[in-house]
Amino acid sequence: MFVDYQNAYRRARAAFHDHQTDPHWLGQFYPDALGEMVAGRRETHERQLHQVRMYRGLPDARKDNLGNRATLRQIATWHRRNSVSVTTRPFRHPRDYPASPPQEKGIDVQLALDFVMMAVRDEYDVGVLMSNDTDLRPALEEVIQLGRQTVEVATWAPIGQHRRYRLHLTGQFSDRQPYCHWIDHAAYLSVQDTTDYTRPR
Repeated sequence: MFVDYQNAYRRARAAFHDHQTDPHWLGQFYPDALGEMVAGRRETHERQLHQVRMYRGLPDARKDNLGNRATLRQIATWHRRNSVSVTTRPFRHPRDYPASPPQEKGIDVQLALDFVMMAVRDEYDVGVLMSNDTDLRPALEEVIQLGRQTVEVATWAPIGQHRRYRLHLTGQFSDRQPYCHWIDHAAYLSVQDTTDYTRPR
């Protein structure tokens, strides 16, 4: 499973929380719990989770020491759990930071490269991509074109919304789209991480 963490975190907050009032840690999730849940969803196939690959930005300690320390604590927690690999890239902090927020740079490119190259090297049988970032669509299409791996996507299913968005292929009928794991509120709660990583433990 390949997870664009910031995208998945923001989507979880949009789907299940009030961004204005809910604390920042709501939207977090445990990667291994998420991966195990998704791996067990396709009843017609017996699957075993090999790895959850997390991709995320890392705040600059010189400009955001609190954010840097919180992120490192969270990553340390992920590493203590099973089957989790973490790839980070430094955030780009604009000149007027903190008036303007930092931006992730290169992490989506790294995820896309790994998703494609690991498929080329036959390092997975089933690849599940969790992100709604359309910049990753070419990687999804490339692996499908290879024709060797089963490709699926995953995203949160917002409460009470009939219109749902998932990463999809352009110009294809619905029956040609990758299978989507819609993760509803109950499933989200089962993998939720409510730790405030800004507080030392």
